Amino acid sequence: MRKTLYYIYDPLCGWCYGAGGAVQALADSTDIALQMLPSGLFSGEGARPMSEDFAAYAWSNDQRIEQLTGQRFTERYRHEVLTDNQQMFDSAPATLALTAVALTARSREGHALKAIQQARYVDGLDITQPGTLASLLHALGLEDAAKLLAQPDASLIAANSARIAQAQALLAQFGARGVPAFIVEMNGHRQLMSSNAALSNPQTFVDQLAAA
Repeated sequence: MRKTLYYIYDPLCGWCYGAGGAVQALADSTDIALQMLPSGLFSGEGARPMSEDFAAYAWSNDQRIEQLTGQRFTERYRHEVLTDNQQMFDSAPATLALTAVALTARSREGHALKAIQQARYVDGLDITQPGTLASLLHALGLEDAAKLLAQPDASLIAANSARIAQAQALLAQFGARGVPAFIVEMNGHRQLMSSNAALSNPQTFVDQLAAA
C-alpha cells in the first residue's frame, strides 16, 4: 500500500530549506504520497522584528545548515535581508502564497516553496512582501495562485488556517519540536521520522522511509 508522508515546514525555516534535497527526492518518488503542511511557526505570535542580535544568530545558524546540507546562504541574503531592520521576520505572507498554490496546483507546492526559499536565501529578496511573492508565482506559471494571493478571499484564508491547524495538531500529537517534521502514515498508522538523514543524506532518508 502506498505511504503518505506529511511534511511540516515553515517557509522561513532555514532547516526546512536545508531539507530541500530530501523533499525533492520524496516528490520524485512514485511510492510515497507527499502532503505538505505549513506550521505557522514564524507567523502571528511567532513573527518578530529583525534586529542585529537576531540577524547574527540567524546567520550563525545558517552557516551550520550550509555546512551540513550544502544549501547556499549568500552574502547578498546576509546584507539585503538580515541587515534590513525594516523587514519583519514573518512567514505569514509566504505561507498564504503556498496555500494559494496548494488550492490551485497542489502538485506544485514543493516547487513554489523551493523558489521562495531560493529567492530569500540566494537572491536576497524580501519574501515578506506580497508583490515579491506574486512575481515569483507568475515566474513559475502559477497564474491562478498569483491571482488568488493578490485578492485573498474567505476560502483562501480558511484553507490557510485549516492547514496550519492540521500541522500543529500533528506536531502536538507526536511531541515534535519545531520543523522540519516528517510523519509517515500507512494502514492508518502514523510514525514520526527523524529528520537527521533528511538534512545530511536525502537518499538515505528516502530509503529509511521506504523501510518504515
